[in-house]
Order: sequence, then C-alpha cells, then structure tokens
Amino acid sequence: MKPRALATVVEPEPRSLAERAYHAIVHMITQLELVPGSLIVEKELTEDLEIGRTPVREALQRLAMEGLVVHQLNRGMFVADITASGVQQIYEFRSLIDGQVVRLAAQRASRTQVDELEEVHEALVKAIDDDDADAYVALDRCFYRVLADCAQNVYLAEVIPRIFNQHLRLWFFISSRRGEWRDVARSHSEMIGDVVRAVRNRNSDEAELAIKSYISGRHKDMRDLL
Repeated sequence: MKPRALATVVEPEPRSLAERAYHAIVHMITQLELVPGSLIVEKELTEDLEIGRTPVREALQRLAMEGLVVHQLNRGMFVADITASGVQQIYEFRSLIDGQVVRLAAQRASRTQVDELEEVHEALVKAIDDDDADAYVALDRCFYRVLADCAQNVYLAEVIPRIFNQHLRLWFFISSRRGEWRDVARSHSEMIGDVVRAVRNRNSDEAELAIKSYISGRHKDMRDLL
C-alpha cells in the first residue's frame, strides 16, 4: 500500500465552481501568468475559465484574504505586487511559523509520518529529474501538509496553506529570473532532506536551523532581485 502522503498528492476534485475558480486563479497568480500588479478583469477570467461571475468573484475574495489579490477603491481588483517590504514580512512570518512547525514535528511525529515525509522527499527528487514542475509543486504542498500533521497543532495546520501560495509565487519569481526552475528546486529539496533527517533523529534544533537557513537564503535572493 502506498504511504498516505503520496496518495494525497493529487488534489481532490473541487467541490464547487468557486473552489475550481480559486485553484485555477491561484495557479495563474503563483506561476506569474497573472503579472504582479496587473489589473484583474473579471469578464476575461470568466471567459477563460468558463465559470460564471459569482464563483469567480467568490474566489477573488478568498484570494484577497490571502493577500494575493488587492482591491483598490474605484479602480478594481489587482494582483498583489511583489515589494521589498511585503517580501520581508512574508519571510519573517515563514521563518517563525515554519521554524516552529519543524520543531514540533521533530518532537511529535510518528514513525509512519516520518516515513511519509521521506517518501514525499524521494518523489520530489524524482520530479526534478523528470523536469516536472507541476508534480513538484503538488508534492511540495503535500510535504507541508504532512509536516503540519506531524506538528499536531490545528492552528499551525490552518496557517500553513494560507502562506504556502505566497511562498510559491516568490519561488516561481526567483526561478523565472534564474532561468531554470530545477536549480532552485534542488536547493529546496536538499533543505527538505535535511529537515526530514532531523525529524527522524528527533533533533528539533537541526530541523529549525535547516529550514530557517533556507528561508534566509531565499529572502536574500529576493532582495538581490528587487
């Protein structure tokens, strides 16, 4: 039987049109198909996605709550811009949240959960070798879901998905400027490998150091690019 983690890599089918619209627009924003700072035209989205205006509007409201979309009075909805100040706040938040998650995971993860983390890491490495960015993103989401389960804290589990899309957009931003997504993915995968080993060894300090060092490096990359 496959580990539970890999069985959940493929996301379940959206249960509503609003959810379908949300996932589609998330993909467009995080992979920079909708350019940071650009105007969002609802009519174009409804036509491109073949989804009605109400579900699209609901999806945009959800994205506004996540900070990926901003509403400007009398001007409309815009894709949130990528600014030095915003980037700093995202990485500061990630350092705090991710650092605590891996610390708790090292203390609380079951053997089965650690096995799942290792399975996801192996699949991430394969996705890089296969040059499959979509699979890599799905597996990365899966990794953080399992990691949150390991931490056994429902509040952290609720926060991580909301910040993940912000992290993903910056990841693609760096990749687009570097010209090869696999180069960025390799350093990310190496960090995940270090975290998984530390969690298996019940070493909270090493797990926290690995993820915070990685986040600090990505923040430096963004500062150099902006």
